[in-house]
Amino acid sequence: MTMQAQHLPPDHPLVRSGGTGVLLVNLGTPDAPETASVRRYLREFLSDRRVIEIPQLVWQPILRGIILNTRPKKSAHAYRQVWTEQGSPLAAITARQAEKLQAMLGAGVRVDWAMRYGEPAIAERLSAMQEAGCERILLAPLYPQYCAATSATVVDAAGDWLRAQRWQPALRTLPPYHDDPAYIEALASDIGRQLGALDFVPEVLMLSFHGMPKRTLDLGDPYHCHCRKTARLLEDALARPGLRIVTTFQSRFGPAQWLEPATDATLAEEAANGTRRLAIAAPGFAADCLETLEELAIRGREQFIEAGGEHFATLDCLNAGDAGMTMLEAIVRRELSGWI
Repeated sequence: MTMQAQHLPPDHPLVRSGGTGVLLVNLGTPDAPETASVRRYLREFLSDRRVIEIPQLVWQPILRGIILNTRPKKSAHAYRQVWTEQGSPLAAITARQAEKLQAMLGAGVRVDWAMRYGEPAIAERLSAMQEAGCERILLAPLYPQYCAATSATVVDAAGDWLRAQRWQPALRTLPPYHDDPAYIEALASDIGRQLGALDFVPEVLMLSFHGMPKRTLDLGDPYHCHCRKTARLLEDALARPGLRIVTTFQSRFGPAQWLEPATDATLAEEAANGTRRLAIAAPGFAADCLETLEELAIRGREQFIEAGGEHFATLDCLNAGDAGMTMLEAIVRRELSGWI
């Protein structure tokens, strides 16, 4: 580890050392909205033992015999509805976040990005950072609320890469930031701005977090508590007494019991009970993705309108906007303390 500038003789081989890096990491995406690409992505994602905690002897025949033969086509159709000229929305937004953070932090820090599943892989980008001379790396999972199936898998992947390195860099991990004042302020500012720009006044603001099987709560994951605390702090920060705020969990999968209330069921219940104007936000997602752009903005709208709702709006995630980037810079600089 080199903390000071090196003074090498003219004939010394090139040495790249002493650098500091930040690697932003999000969940992942297929390379293309096609069945084969989605199948590869789902195989990697759903084979992670932290994601699916069923014994492998039971799970793998189900995954390979049923799910990978049925779900990829349906998921590819969903991806095609949100794919952009830049490719996957999640990948494109994460790349912009890294680009903007690089400009904010300056040339003294190397900023890169990776996907936990799919490309660019964590191991690939860590190797590139090490090759560029980064001996101190901040691993930054972009999950505000901690769950073993998300945050921990990022650290697992980094650990697998470290295990193969003879000369390991120093590694720090960005902690969950579900109740960080900078995060809550960014959410309140950005959501408040978007609510004010709507052409209707919502009766309800739904805060939809990604769902997890209920057993993750029973086993000790703090995820449910983190989501609930984010929602409570955000409601206080928004300070809109005329706006009813409800918290739900989306993306249920399989027969297991999941965290409740469920987003899809609650949308239908709200409309059936007389709610006519509803906005929905997904504060647990650092960037818009399939779950926000297709599951909420397209299918969520259909569910609400078909059940009797009249006005529906899906709010953007923080993405690479000013509020989100100011927050990201603040929490990254704090975790880099002593390194820069």
